Amino acid sequence: MFTDSHCHLTFPELVASLPQIRQAMVQAQVDRALCICTTLEEFADVHGLATTHDNFWASVGVHPDNEGVTEPTLDDLLQRGCLPRVVAIGETGLDYYRIGARTHADMHWQRERFRTHIRAARQLKKPMVIHTRSASADTLAILREEGEDGTVGSAGGVFHCFTETQDVARQALDMGFYISFSGILTFKTAQDLRDVAAWVPLDKLLIETDSPYLAPVPFRGKTNNPSYVPYVAKQLAALRGCSVEAIGELTSRNFSTLFTGVLK
Repeated sequence: MFTDSHCHLTFPELVASLPQIRQAMVQAQVDRALCICTTLEEFADVHGLATTHDNFWASVGVHPDNEGVTEPTLDDLLQRGCLPRVVAIGETGLDYYRIGARTHADMHWQRERFRTHIRAARQLKKPMVIHTRSASADTLAILREEGEDGTVGSAGGVFHCFTETQDVARQALDMGFYISFSGILTFKTAQDLRDVAAWVPLDKLLIETDSPYLAPVPFRGKTNNPSYVPYVAKQLAALRGCSVEAIGELTSRNFSTLFTGVLK
């Protein structure tokens, strides 16, 4: 019934507990999950999850916040992106949150990394998993500069763990992107985000855990895992005036639509 569109099951907090997590997913009716890659170094493990378990899929990418790791070339992403059960490019995007004393110009490397991912996604015709934090204007601008406008030839994808304004959501939607909400939606301080979630078109909604991070209420502060994604669906159902089952079904359908061939 439910699909976790973004989780990090190769991270140390979760990898040792995978059998228990998979059992908890069954009990919570979480049927599928997209395992997200954040470095080339971890790709083999992420891909291994997808090739070992028939309800897991994988992405390939290098997170914008990761420094001191192998810098991905276009060929790196194209070769890995062609492998079986790799359905997305990313996690990619921009993150200026920890810019510190550095200037905007100092983050040029991050913007070039993002462009490399966009170009790979467009060549492969596979959607992107977009991360943006304190950088939404540049994220949207670079997507447009690289040809992402929602027309034929666009890769599209999803703005994951969305925490931005309605205006940012509107611009992303206009470019053909989906919007995914995490456990943040359940936090007391997230009313502005709930207002955005109540507005996003139903056919563009996804849900995720971003586990091991951002566990939803009532598990806030604990290690997150995909079995908790129904709590995000429950919050969305309350906002949209429908059943949690309806949210589970429509977000799972949206997942299948976005990640073409995911059921094959």
